[in-house]
Amino acid sequence: MHTIDNQFTANKLVYPAFALLGLIWGTNFIFMKWAAAWITPSQIVLLRILFGFVPILVLAMISRSLEWSHLRHVHHFFMMALLATAIYYFAFAKGTALLPSGVAGMLSGAIPLFSFLTAFAFLRQEPINRYTLFGLLLGFAGVLLIARPWNSGASAVNVQGVLYMLVGSLSVGCSFVYARRFLVPKEISPLALTTYQIGLALMLMWLFTDLNGIERIQEDKVALTGLVLGLGLSGTGLAYVLYYFIVQHLGALKAAGVTYIPPVVALVIGGLLVHEPLSIQDVVAMLLILSGVYVLQTGKRLVPNKLER
Repeated sequence: MHTIDNQFTANKLVYPAFALLGLIWGTNFIFMKWAAAWITPSQIVLLRILFGFVPILVLAMISRSLEWSHLRHVHHFFMMALLATAIYYFAFAKGTALLPSGVAGMLSGAIPLFSFLTAFAFLRQEPINRYTLFGLLLGFAGVLLIARPWNSGASAVNVQGVLYMLVGSLSVGCSFVYARRFLVPKEISPLALTTYQIGLALMLMWLFTDLNGIERIQEDKVALTGLVLGLGLSGTGLAYVLYYFIVQHLGALKAAGVTYIPPVVALVIGGLLVHEPLSIQDVVAMLLILSGVYVLQTGKRLVPNKLER
């Protein structure tokens, strides 16, 4: 009876968690942009992971979520630390430093495309059908319309920044599928998975980050607060608890649909807070992205099982 009640509660919470994660990830870009004015991308990532890891570790220890038996899966935790934290965070921090925050956030919408390709290759049980495919294509069309890679001259975006964003998108897109295939079946709690992943990523970044000048972030209280609370506590710690919870209950492909929300959030924040230009094309693109999210999330319910591959 408790199992049924717990499952019912989880089903009620999964879509609010989906929306909250998208909102958190969408605000990350402005926080990274502010921090990039003072410290390097690798330093941003190191501090972000540090401030996200400490409260999550304390919570995991209080709840007794960590077990010695989990150590046999350390190779999987290490891969997630690379794919979903170290590489992903560094590439996005570097890309955001080179691009307007809104543009960087918009380009993060490429994540579901890479998740779709890797899910198609490795997770044939995922709901790949004409509806979910159409949702992905709608969302990606919106991302392309926002980024407008066909522009040149003064209106063009920084190519290197775009490449960094695509590398980060590929990394975290692959992580959805990796988590679904290798970690979700282990039935380890989202809090424990988050602790192991972020802890290993912290060790990696500590080894490879030049700390020279890292104290400069203290000169800007807004940037420091955004880094500690926005990128660290919520954007890293809380975000990955939500991340694993969503993957467990929606599957890799549909969970990747959460990444359609951050481009919209980043665009709105960029326009309102730092007065980045907002055009009619951007509004149309946001509508395409939101439509893609809707189609992707409802696709599995709209088709009989025989259509799924």
